[in-house]
Amino acid sequence: MENADIKDGKTLATVAYITPLGLIVAISLNLEKRNPYIFFHARQMIGLIIMLIFSNVCEKHVDSWFGTALWFITFTSWLYCLIYAIIGEYKLLPILGQYFQDWFRNLK
Repeated sequence: MENADIKDGKTLATVAYITPLGLIVAISLNLEKRNPYIFFHARQMIGLIIMLIFSNVCEKHVDSWFGTALWFITFTSWLYCLIYAIIGEYKLLPILGQYFQDWFRNLK
């Protein structure tokens, strides 16, 4: 991936991590440009949203402490991804990041 893609997409990649609405904005503004850096981080954020939903369901229906622990892991993962989007690096989320890229590979 080229440095020009990173430089051009840094702002929208960061916006993708600011709420689900930011994700929609980043994807819709990138549909014409097709910047791979923005789509990389959008796929990571979609996975983080799924992790958040899963943690909330576990907190409500399984165990409050378990759901809270999953929420904390999700929040820490979100910070990790946000920092690398700001820095301008393609850094996968440990363990699940490659799965997110594979599952949402149609977003390109």
